[in-house]
Amino acid sequence: HIPTTAMTRVLHRKNPCSKRLELTLQSLASHTELTEAMKGNLCHEFETGLPAADVWEIYGGLRIGQLVPELLPDMLKKVELVDGDGGVGTVLHLTYSPGIPGFEYQKEKFIKIDNENYVKGALVVEGGVLDHGFQKCLVRFEIIGQTNETSAIRSTIEYEIDDDKTDNASFVSTSGVAHIAEAITNYIKAQKSAEQAREETL
Repeated sequence: HIPTTAMTRVLHRKNPCSKRLELTLQSLASHTELTEAMKGNLCHEFETGLPAADVWEIYGGLRIGQLVPELLPDMLKKVELVDGDGGVGTVLHLTYSPGIPGFEYQKEKFIKIDNENYVKGALVVEGGVLDHGFQKCLVRFEIIGQTNETSAIRSTIEYEIDDDKTDNASFVSTSGVAHIAEAITNYIKAQKSAEQAREETL
């Protein structure tokens, strides 16, 4: 009998969410095999200066997938709808831009859409980091309405990676979601400014 062991490493890092980054290394043993995985949790928060409802209008459905390739062409070449209508169960096919080494595409499935609390969860089901030793990668977006006039976009990435592939953990970062949050915020503000300018000319 091989005894079950567990070892946890907690790294304290500064991040906008004021949370600890926890990397948990778990070793699970059985009579015949030993399976090891490292779990990680990354978080990024971006102040928008916009009402939460305005931000959720983009983040909550398919519109964000249409806008990101347009606003950030160096990140994503295109996003295609594979199945669904933007609700839970929707599957998207993301094609990365050529400048993203080691990544050609990934498929994501919406596993949570909460239109009341402005929470969306997307699970990578094919390609992407799953081709680099990751067992799981879940991205969660929360639009936090602090007041009627401003909100924050909280992006959380949860992952599990094979212990023998932990060097690839750096493939997961908040850089992408940070760029998306800023680009979408700027897009909404530009649209609102243009609409206001049109109204003033009437």
